[in-house]
Amino acid sequence: MNKSENIAGQEKFNRLREEYPFMEYNGFEARTDQAGLHVTYEFNLAGKYKFRPGFSIPKKKFFANFPTTETLNSPLFVNLLFQIGLIELISYWKSACPPRLIIKGQTLTDKQMAWWKNVYYQGLGEFFYTNGIKTSQQEFMDISSSGDSMAAQSVSLDETVIVPIGGGKDSVVTLELLGKSENIRPFIMNPRGATIECVRAAGFGNDGFIEINRRLDPLLFELNANGFLNGHTPFSAMLAFYSLLVSAISGHRHIALSNESSANEPTVAGTDINHQYSKSFAFESGFRAYVNEFISADFNYFSFLRPLNELQIARIFAEQIKYYPVFKSCNAGSKTDVWCCNCPKCLFAFTILSPFIPMIELVHIFGTNLFDSPKMLVYLKELTGIEEVKPFECVGTIDEVNAALHMFIARHKNEKLPLLIDYYSNTTNFTPDNSELADKILNEYNDDHFLESGFLEIIKQKLKWMN
Repeated sequence: MNKSENIAGQEKFNRLREEYPFMEYNGFEARTDQAGLHVTYEFNLAGKYKFRPGFSIPKKKFFANFPTTETLNSPLFVNLLFQIGLIELISYWKSACPPRLIIKGQTLTDKQMAWWKNVYYQGLGEFFYTNGIKTSQQEFMDISSSGDSMAAQSVSLDETVIVPIGGGKDSVVTLELLGKSENIRPFIMNPRGATIECVRAAGFGNDGFIEINRRLDPLLFELNANGFLNGHTPFSAMLAFYSLLVSAISGHRHIALSNESSANEPTVAGTDINHQYSKSFAFESGFRAYVNEFISADFNYFSFLRPLNELQIARIFAEQIKYYPVFKSCNAGSKTDVWCCNCPKCLFAFTILSPFIPMIELVHIFGTNLFDSPKMLVYLKELTGIEEVKPFECVGTIDEVNAALHMFIARHKNEKLPLLIDYYSNTTNFTPDNSELADKILNEYNDDHFLESGFLEIIKQKLKWMN
């Protein structure tokens, strides 16, 4: 491909698939030393490009099962590392979307291949949509595999809870609620400002959390710059597989995600296209079943916040004042650890917190009043359902955003309303003196979850206290 070519998405998709008819997963190399575990994968695009991404896990004193050279070759670790490669591959496969995926080193069952096809297809739903690509789950990919067959293994694990930290309000709520009654261990993928500072605010030092340093192959960025396909990949699915490895190494059984019920709502109304597919209950359910059958039934991967919605979580987070200066949920500003104040994620976070945090404090957190920003109007329309497509970000449901705005207006009804709120108050989405929607959402409880009784009791007690 030449970067000067301006080809429509479907035409580019078809041309790339013809030019690059297969992708091979050739295997991985793994080693351990005094510093930690180091893994490199090899993917081959039609014999023309080779990718060698990888990751490292720094060794920590609290690791119970850190692999040695011998145990690194055990069936459990070989399988875990192999499975991580399958989800890492998605970032490279999507550059040309080759119709054949050839997997070497392990034989997958028909059931496994069907599961992976579904993860790729659903996880790339946004990618296909934004690139203007129309395909089907039946025709977009054929998988073949060869090598050893892997069976599920048993692993000895304690009851400590691993909590993946993203730096935003959701994982902070999980940290705080679980930390009061459970032994917890934070886990950070590619540590940065907000993730590290949130863990520190929770009372953990630099040696108190698990970290993974993941690296992409620079060749991928070169191909993107030269006209290959690019777009969103299901990062949370990647995190799910890495968390299993972290669980095995640390010796901790529970992996408590912070995905809420709101993640189940499609981004594009009337479709299955969901930016948050790999945060949805559908993915969580399928992943747990896959892990139990093909990796190990001893891991307990679940979302602790699944019974709750974004409005409830925002209400709980508002109590956690010590995190106000350090938490960040903005993807655009993540590299410099700021709220960019120019994206839908920033506006969503500002909106969902606005009923619970005083405006003066909210402006201090974000550095500006986003409700007074004209450039945010388009995002307000998307978040509230005035536009048909929600932002392709991890945001709450349309009902939750509308409820938050109703609550904000009720609190500030005797004041001059900011620009965006004044606009919203004159739309058909706003019903004056209507508190029913907010009351309903604040009292919701989602039964679709995998919380064991002890974890569920923590959630129920918090909801009871709030209401």
